Amino acid sequence: MRPFEKPAIEIPEQMALLRQRGLTIQDEAKAHCFLESVSFFRLTPYMRPFQVPDDANHAFTTGTRLRDLTRLYDFDRRLRLLVMDAIERIEVAARAATSNHMGPTHGAHWYLQRQLFQANYRHQELLDGIRSKQDKARQDHQRESQRINASQTTGARKQHLVNLRAKESYARHYALTYDTPDLMPAWAAMEEITFGDLSHLFKGLARDSDRKAIARRLGLPGPLLQSWLHTLTTIRNICAHHARLWNRELGIRPELPRNVTFLWPHYLQQPGQHARAFTVLSILNLLMRRVSPHTSWDRRLHELLADFPETNLRAMGFPPNWQHDPFWQLAN
Repeated sequence: MRPFEKPAIEIPEQMALLRQRGLTIQDEAKAHCFLESVSFFRLTPYMRPFQVPDDANHAFTTGTRLRDLTRLYDFDRRLRLLVMDAIERIEVAARAATSNHMGPTHGAHWYLQRQLFQANYRHQELLDGIRSKQDKARQDHQRESQRINASQTTGARKQHLVNLRAKESYARHYALTYDTPDLMPAWAAMEEITFGDLSHLFKGLARDSDRKAIARRLGLPGPLLQSWLHTLTTIRNICAHHARLWNRELGIRPELPRNVTFLWPHYLQQPGQHARAFTVLSILNLLMRRVSPHTSWDRRLHELLADFPETNLRAMGFPPNWQHDPFWQLAN
């Protein structure tokens, strides 16, 4: 352990440091603008592929330009946006699959039934979280109603505005309309919890038959959906925090199909450490075809990679000639 002694420096000094490390900066104004918008610290992970390995001074390899770094940063940004687009659709579909099976099978308020969950599932945390959202919605409505009633408008207009505010969310509507049960029905509650909560809920269901039935709606075995929801929750958090994705090694490695009964990359059917972006992109491509059969998501991925031909696909886990695999063939 030692004391931290690095000083905070202004952008001109940051550029001078990059030059000292061997980076070519051709346009001072553009470089300054970029570092104003994207901090030096955020750019650091995108420097590493261009730096001399194990060099204590973080020297860049000969010929490296700032443009090389900003191109990689822009590629990663666009990759995250594409990944988030797919995860959004898959998340919505997973919520729907859960509600569409559990509701008709176990009732409108099925999530209140403790016996539907495993003993180690934190059921009370689920209920407390939904109750907190409902209480906040009611309190927000009370504050807005007080503000409206203190305004100079007419009494009829005030009541109209108060009624409108009550319908702005279902959490408000339920809390102001019903008293039994005290929490909203499951189809609404499933829209209030986070993707991570949904993943834990699916894993925590007591009945294997319920997990299998939900997974079938997405065309997957139950254990595979459980693993993939967990993985995609982590990927979503990476993207939501604008963190590096392109060459990241996954800390949570998704389970892969053992007995392949659907179109799946040949490369991922072979033994290996499949813990890079290629695996996640394959999962997303498969699920997008399930939840959005007419999707152009795979085409957009091909176009993104074509726009950045200098990207090191091996660092992303792509095998050679990946685009020739039938799984990645684009429909006409």
